[in-house]
Amino acid sequence: MKPYLISIAVGLLVGLLYSLLGVRSPAPPAIALLGLLGMLLGEQVVPIAKRMTSGHEVASFVRNDCAEHVLGLPVKAKEQPEDRA
Repeated sequence: MKPYLISIAVGLLVGLLYSLLGVRSPAPPAIALLGLLGMLLGEQVVPIAKRMTSGHEVASFVRNDCAEHVLGLPVKAKEQPEDRA
């Protein structure tokens, strides 16, 4: 949750700066962002349908794999072997 809060805070700060400078933001309008959300959700329909038809468990797949893809959750850091010099 912390990266999302930092992201929104920095976005607000940049928006304020743009306003003070009198320039328009290059960000897409909200309707375009909703379209992107629809695309992310739509990508998950086929994998979910395949799991449902094959009898595999769907809820944990949606919670883990789909949520990570749609929400852009940080990838869990893999443990790296210690560097030996």
